[in-house]
Amino acid sequence: METHEVFNQSPILEDINLFEIDKPLQLMLKHSHADWGLATVRDYGNMVGTRQMIENGRLANKYTPVFESHNARGFRIDEVDFHPAYHELMTQGIKNSLHALPWAEPQPGAHLVRLALFYLHAQNEAGTCCPITMTFSCMPAIQKYLPKAEEWIPQILSRDYDPSNKPYFEKRGLTIGMAMTEKQGGSDVRANTTEARPVNKSGSGTLYQLTGHKWFCSAPMSDAFLTLAQTAHGISCFLLPRWLPDGTKNHFRIQRLKDKLGNRSNASSEIEFDSAQAWLMGEEGRGVSVILEMVALTRYDCMIGSSALMRRGLTEVLHHIQHRKTFGHFLVDQPLMQNVVADLCLESEATLAMTYRTALCLENSAKEEEKLLLRLLTPIGKYWTTKRSIPFLGEAMECLGGNGYVESGVLSRLYREAPVNAIWEGSGNVQCLDVIRAVTRSPAALDALIGELGSAKGNLSTYDSFIEKLSSNHNQLSERQARHFVEQLAKAAQAAALIKSGRDHIAEAYCQSRLEENSAGWMFGNLPDSIDCKKIVEDHLF
Repeated sequence: METHEVFNQSPILEDINLFEIDKPLQLMLKHSHADWGLATVRDYGNMVGTRQMIENGRLANKYTPVFESHNARGFRIDEVDFHPAYHELMTQGIKNSLHALPWAEPQPGAHLVRLALFYLHAQNEAGTCCPITMTFSCMPAIQKYLPKAEEWIPQILSRDYDPSNKPYFEKRGLTIGMAMTEKQGGSDVRANTTEARPVNKSGSGTLYQLTGHKWFCSAPMSDAFLTLAQTAHGISCFLLPRWLPDGTKNHFRIQRLKDKLGNRSNASSEIEFDSAQAWLMGEEGRGVSVILEMVALTRYDCMIGSSALMRRGLTEVLHHIQHRKTFGHFLVDQPLMQNVVADLCLESEATLAMTYRTALCLENSAKEEEKLLLRLLTPIGKYWTTKRSIPFLGEAMECLGGNGYVESGVLSRLYREAPVNAIWEGSGNVQCLDVIRAVTRSPAALDALIGELGSAKGNLSTYDSFIEKLSSNHNQLSERQARHFVEQLAKAAQAAALIKSGRDHIAEAYCQSRLEENSAGWMFGNLPDSIDCKKIVEDHLF
């Protein structure tokens, strides 16, 4: 028996093209060298917005990976079983080259197209982003430091997703993982105790035996892992395969899977090496610098991932407020809600703008100034965007009320997902100390950033004043105040990116609300009356 009529509920958001409803993303790609990839991006936005793919994202996180240490006859297998929805998400990501596009098709705009694809993918399901981004980020290090790279690269670049547990040389496509942190060290990888001993002679490309543990290893079903271990000359980097060239299993053992707050579809694990064989990458004692070439790109992907979480949360809010009435009026027409949502719009667009500028640095990394700028924008952006996504998604949930808090919707999953980008690949303090170290050791990097910020001057007096003050104070650096310094740089970088985007009303509102000394409170929804909140919201509606 039905007891009541259901009304005044926003319909479930599905079967939409996530690219075609995202005006900021469309405008950014329109003004770049990415025309050749627009059709692919549009098609991908349509696919990830379908009911089925949204459902795949839900299923992959509800039915989490299961670890099987042994088979029915007692043989050690170290396998992780995933729900079919996970494999479908991975299949589509690999098929569309989210893991390899700039390396497989090195042409102008490749990093920008890949940014858009990854951004759309992460809006639906973020757990699969981990193996995709590690496979993407390993390529520069493998190309540069692995003597047998030609045996791996074609399968790494392949658009075939092959989850089978068999030797790498028998597979159509490969994924690459990373294992650095240990119990006693965390981000301080120089405290690692895993030992590596050369099988014969030592040197780049030589086979070593590794013995020890890793406290966090995401995507343990990857075909090989960049990992760190101690040698006679200090921390060194290795490529450790799951299967050996003779077709036998390597001595790589999964101990258990992590039971995490979010990122549930991704099988983060604890692992042990028992004389596991691996190839040295680069020189002994240079492992940190080698693996940082991979880490720099995974940190960049954290920026994309957090931008995507924020955008998807905003999309749910924009959809909801157009259908929900309270006190006789649609939420979209209520001034206080307009203030909150306009603030979220500013934050989301600014985050994407800075991430896009970082992608441009990757596009033009052959230029020394862009390379120097990338050195700072990556840790600055990784720190700020990942931190801001957490309160952002909490506010987005509140806009939907109880409907935003329940697990049947997407927002609770986005909220639980948000902290992982801030924690992994170096937590907030690590990023801020990295900025201080870069500024101290490479003044040219700071000069490049100051030059970038200065190039946006002359448009808004609020911005100009902020940059002048920032430039005059940047010599007064201290470790204790590193977060404040990086926050100032992040807001300046976001403002500069917005000014250059040509979105004048967005740039002006951002500068007024974030850069003025008397800007309003800490919470979202404190935009001053001088900002046209209604116009900002209407500009983002779909």
